[in-house]
Amino acid sequence: MENEKLAKACTIARGLSIDAIHSCSSGHLGLPLGATEIGAILFGQSLRYNPVEPNWINRDRFILSAGHGSMFLYSWLHISGYDLPLEEIRNFRQLHSKTPGHPEFGETPGVESTTGPLGQGVGNAVGMAMASKMAAAHFNTLEHTIFDNKVVVLAGDGCLQEGLSAEAAALAGHLRLDNLIIIYDSNDVTLDAMAEVTQSGDTCKCFESYGFETHYVEQGHDLNALVDAYEKARNNTSGKPQFIEVKTIIGKGIPEVSGTAAGHGEGGAKFAEAARAGLGLPTETFHVSEDVKSYFAKHQEKLKKIYDQWVSTFEAWKTANPTKAALLQSGLDNVVPNDLDDSIPEFSLDSAATRGTGGKALNAIAEKMPLLVSGSADLHGSTKNYLNDAGDFSWDNPTGRNILFGIREHAMGAIINGFAYHGIFRCSGATFATFSDYMRPSVRLAALVGLPVFYVWTHDSVGVGEDGPTHQPVETTSALRCIPNLDVIRPADAEETAGAFGAAIERIDGPTALILTRQSVPALPDLSVSSRRQGVRKGGYVVRKEIGDLQLILLASGSEVQHALKAAVELGNGIRVVSMPCMERFDRQTVEYRTSVLPSNCTRRVAIEAGVSGLWHKYTGLGGRVVGIDRFGISAPGDVVMQELGITVENLASVARQIL
Repeated sequence: MENEKLAKACTIARGLSIDAIHSCSSGHLGLPLGATEIGAILFGQSLRYNPVEPNWINRDRFILSAGHGSMFLYSWLHISGYDLPLEEIRNFRQLHSKTPGHPEFGETPGVESTTGPLGQGVGNAVGMAMASKMAAAHFNTLEHTIFDNKVVVLAGDGCLQEGLSAEAAALAGHLRLDNLIIIYDSNDVTLDAMAEVTQSGDTCKCFESYGFETHYVEQGHDLNALVDAYEKARNNTSGKPQFIEVKTIIGKGIPEVSGTAAGHGEGGAKFAEAARAGLGLPTETFHVSEDVKSYFAKHQEKLKKIYDQWVSTFEAWKTANPTKAALLQSGLDNVVPNDLDDSIPEFSLDSAATRGTGGKALNAIAEKMPLLVSGSADLHGSTKNYLNDAGDFSWDNPTGRNILFGIREHAMGAIINGFAYHGIFRCSGATFATFSDYMRPSVRLAALVGLPVFYVWTHDSVGVGEDGPTHQPVETTSALRCIPNLDVIRPADAEETAGAFGAAIERIDGPTALILTRQSVPALPDLSVSSRRQGVRKGGYVVRKEIGDLQLILLASGSEVQHALKAAVELGNGIRVVSMPCMERFDRQTVEYRTSVLPSNCTRRVAIEAGVSGLWHKYTGLGGRVVGIDRFGISAPGDVVMQELGITVENLASVARQIL
């Protein structure tokens, strides 16, 4: 290791961070300056990557969980040769730059996941490590190893204080993910104050208790100490995930704020000129020296040799294993079978809970898609999404397609995202709908990034019954509908449920939430299987056409469509019934289609859903009505609660008569 040149690179990286944050008068200097040497040994010595091929499938993955320190990552990506020109560093935090305030997947080459909300990167890294283990088990052969990468995440005190990190780390230790390395930037500072104000535990011992092998680096700015600890972690034979605590000085290089809470944000930027002089940088800002460029050009040549050797192995593997190669490519390309609907059997006309029919649909799809993975937060028996005969993922069965997350909903959400970032497997997770709130930050990020994941959220309404208001998610479905780019599908019967699962699998530009019933619902009468399955894909469709002149439209989703159909019979011939399983999909349809379902000349409209009423007014208009539940539920049998809160045929018909 050429310490002198890497030390010079550290100075350059510190200068880039100071200049970028000073230039825009916002950002976070603390981590980029304090953890610089960590970046040097990763990008200048130990990580396996190819900046020219940033999506190389066997690259080591580096995730900056403490995303507020984004200039740390941008500096090293630029220095190490990624397609991130110096002009983008100058445009830090500016409109349409590739250097946004927090790292964003898909916006910047070399950014492996969108981080910012603290702890997300730790969960993402665990998901990537699991996916890497699964990929190695699926595709490596005795003759050819094509997957043996490491997943490295840099986290700070804030990340580890978030409960998400504890959930994810506990699972990682249990699963013995020895390809995972967590580096803890232990600088004794949080935003408001010194860390001792809010924490006093021994973090290494905590991670040891989770099942990690731990390493401690007292001098976090000593390149030799850092590389020694990292190489021990990388080459471990313990069969355990690795945790490296590195003691650093936050804001190192700006004496006025270093080692203090003031060093966390942009407070040190006003001392930029003096800091640059103290570091020995020239007066020219955004300076990268020729010797540092030369060092990383040579390092890139070394990395390319590793990459080229892997490519040779990969080509030989493809020739020897054409079936495996085709399967791998299908995963990388997000290929969905053309006959997906045909693979799902038709369901009987008997009443059934949509959670049950959903499980059957998922299993049928899984037979056609061997890279489909399903998990649950300790509720497979209730959510019904267990893949039969597919095995459970574990340290000694990494091909298992069922993930037992334990009661860790937030970690489940972040880990599922990690699978999607990894890019080979289609992953889903399940819990009760009311507990989707525990994973909401991860769901929001999946929607923001456009990750092709889906969620199976059951026990969808006050129909849950005796478990009471804590488990009756009256507001949850509407709250989820407020997340941009999240499709929320609440199917009405078995065939709509089959269509919902098909729609979730077919969608590769964002996540889908499947909201399913615990209680049985009847099959929609007089409608073909294809019309119901395709109706879901449209988001909304006519399930009962009026006879004669159109007088009123009843809208409903899920278990309330049955009530709308019965109320229409009571109200007479001129009543149309519309099933609206997915508002987001319906709103994406053409104006012509939407007006064919909801003609603009019919303003008499009533919607019904066993949940809060607000969002339905966009379809009913000011002159319409909504039968909903704008309060919390009650502990009683589900049908009794529905009756008590007015989710009935009789109440719907009564409200409709008021505007007829």
